[in-house]
Amino acid sequence: MSSVDIRDLHLSFGSVEVLKKLNLDIAEGEFLVLLGPSGCGKSTLLNCIAGLLDITDGQIFINGKNVTWAEPKDRGIGMVFQSYALYPQMTVEKNLSFGLRVAGLPKAQITERVARAAEILQIEPLLKRKPAALSGGQRQRVAIGRALVRDVNVFLFDEPLSNLDAKLRTDLRVELKRLHRRLGNTMIYVTHDQIEALTLADRIAIMKGGIIQQLDTPHGIYHLPQNRFVAGFIGSPSMNFYTGGLSQQQGSWIFTADSVEGADTVLNPVVLDSYEFESLPEAGQRVELGIRPEHIMLGSAAADLPSQQSFVVELNEPMGSDAIAWGSMGGYSSTVRLDADYLPEAGAVLAAGFDSSRASVFDLSTGERV
Repeated sequence: MSSVDIRDLHLSFGSVEVLKKLNLDIAEGEFLVLLGPSGCGKSTLLNCIAGLLDITDGQIFINGKNVTWAEPKDRGIGMVFQSYALYPQMTVEKNLSFGLRVAGLPKAQITERVARAAEILQIEPLLKRKPAALSGGQRQRVAIGRALVRDVNVFLFDEPLSNLDAKLRTDLRVELKRLHRRLGNTMIYVTHDQIEALTLADRIAIMKGGIIQQLDTPHGIYHLPQNRFVAGFIGSPSMNFYTGGLSQQQGSWIFTADSVEGADTVLNPVVLDSYEFESLPEAGQRVELGIRPEHIMLGSAAADLPSQQSFVVELNEPMGSDAIAWGSMGGYSSTVRLDADYLPEAGAVLAAGFDSSRASVFDLSTGERV
């Protein structure tokens, strides 16, 4: 059953199209993440669902009810913003209960809901404090609690962790995942942080220019990107890309990279026998071959891999549990993820290899996966 159903949603500000005939079906109890760069329309879409923006065209259904023109308070949603937006003169308890008191709920019901939210979020000892006496993480818990007490089916989160430091973001990310597992409510979460998206989501909708580029599971988004934009946006460091053409020899498709001016080496042809094409390629088709840094092996680890190359090391970037080697293959800037104990010296020329089944091939003109 659909919890949120968006049909042909279009939003324009004057002549500027912000969202373009967007369709999205979110299942009941699903954790969906809207991900994309700044200006892609993800927060705008969330505000349309919340009723904070009037759409130009299309329809929005929540739990089967057409709420396209309903007021935010009548949509059955709870929203958590990037800023905590707490009332500084009120205690945590009064911040949590304010909306319920304004709505005229019975006192006993308000007390019960506040106690339940405080217990779920582990903020019971903080109920008598004011926001000024709370840490950033505690304030964000209170902001989440204010949405929880509404007892609704759909929760909307607009970059709720972006104001927190790195460790606190990690801790609260885990707590949000536990919260979703415990409540089972539909959650729609906006972020520009791909780590948050990959760890929290049941599905991710990657947006660019007001259009959903790919809607898939975190695994599908990462390992089977449907276009060049998704492939380059997801992953840190980004996927490595090599430009060239396709040819067919003895029944096998071969990728031959363009030579790079001034490069001392060339990329060896890559046999794509183990690559699963999405559509039938054409001989001579111009494409980009993409391979993620962790799928390229160096040194002895590369010996048994089918695609053999040479990697010139420029510098190393230790990351703690692993490391990144920055360099080039065939003159193309490339990165390789390594074990932290293996740090080749700058200037070293190492054997490199990868399996084409791990690669992605994109049409150079359309950017779509081949």
